[in-house]
Amino acid sequence: MRDRKEIDFMGIRKIAAVISAVLAVISVISLAVNSLQFGLDFTAGTSVRLEYQETVVLDEVNETLAANGYQDAVVVSFGSDREIRVILPVDDETLIEDQASEAVLVGETIATLLSDANDNEVLLLGSDYVSAKVGEELAEQGGMGMLVALGIIMVYIAVRFQFKFSVGAVIALAHDVLITLGIFSLFGIEFNLNTLAAMLAIIGYSLNDTIVVSDRIRENFRRMRKGTPIEMVNTSLNQTLSRTLITSFTTLLVLFSVLLIGGETTQGFAVALIIGVVIGTYSSIYIASNIILFMKVTREDLMVPVREDAELDGLP
Repeated sequence: MRDRKEIDFMGIRKIAAVISAVLAVISVISLAVNSLQFGLDFTAGTSVRLEYQETVVLDEVNETLAANGYQDAVVVSFGSDREIRVILPVDDETLIEDQASEAVLVGETIATLLSDANDNEVLLLGSDYVSAKVGEELAEQGGMGMLVALGIIMVYIAVRFQFKFSVGAVIALAHDVLITLGIFSLFGIEFNLNTLAAMLAIIGYSLNDTIVVSDRIRENFRRMRKGTPIEMVNTSLNQTLSRTLITSFTTLLVLFSVLLIGGETTQGFAVALIIGVVIGTYSSIYIASNIILFMKVTREDLMVPVREDAELDGLP
């Protein structure tokens, strides 16, 4: 019989499935209608890196740029409290032929403008141009990288555990990435290369949690003599619950620290991972395990096959 102290996770598996389906549909609709708010890494624009002699006030920089015709400029902290990055979105088709020289000229103009306006010497650290074509290639390669990762993971889980487990793991990972992207699309959070890196990190984090849970489920299916599949999955989830919560809690502590003191350049990365850790913990319990039960995994699926030579060893 199941221990009374155990949490009946699978008792609300149907409700969890409905919630996940609704969130997935909302994410798909938002991505189709709003798309993602791609940052400069994926669009055409100029990135200007500047260093002040004293601590810089971002609001003052924004006001100065807006008053001089740079209303669309985005100013973020870069490295220290004396360094900033000014992002200028531009129309790729209107740039002159020598785009690199134009980017340098824009950087020098902004550095001079800010030096004169704030009586604070500004040093130009660098000015780079990113074309829309490069951004499209980055987006395509990033998307392909995630698909390849999911395919390799599916093969690995199928070999390590069983095919039904691999289906559950891949659906859980796809669920995590889709909902995270949906939240970014729904709330208009900028999506850049840091965020793309966070997406891949989410896959790794969620996979690690799913493998731990799957390993315990397999062991309990082999070891427990009594109990339905639902009871064995519940027991496995309860046995790994403390490990899951401790791992998630400590990871979130680090991520919230990065979010609060890491500056605007790491905000997208931290936000994506915070969402991913929460959703990944949920999916390891209610998506991967739910799929295993839906596919009717049995004890026979997970038993260690007996080798023929081992059977022959027992004969006289």
